[in-house]
Amino acid sequence: MSAPLLAIIVGIPLAWHLGLTAVAYYDAGRVGLEPPTKWAAITFCIPLFGFFIYLFERSELSYEPDDDPYRGNNFNIHPSRADDAPLPSRGDDRLSVDEDDWDETGGEDPPRDRAERGGDDEARDGR
Repeated sequence: MSAPLLAIIVGIPLAWHLGLTAVAYYDAGRVGLEPPTKWAAITFCIPLFGFFIYLFERSELSYEPDDDPYRGNNFNIHPSRADDAPLPSRGDDRLSVDEDDWDETGGEDPPRDRAERGGDDEARDGR
């Protein structure tokens, strides 16, 4: 392999990697993510994904609870779904809309195999 090709294959990704590490170090000190060396180390040790980790942590700094549209568990429901029953969540003790009527068998489980049905399959099948 020639030296210029090797320099391109190794040098360009390495330059990008070091550049992203430098940007994370500089920006972390500027926006107040302390210590910036921690963010530079994360970005350097975890190539590319470390920079995205830094970006996600940085975006958490600009969170304004007063501007949050989902504050207070309020969210918009499409008018076509307004009459749907809500799904129960974990730890939800509320009864669903029709919890008493969901079992139409009268409390008995339907038979699962021929032995429980009584073995009269031939008579019903017309064999």
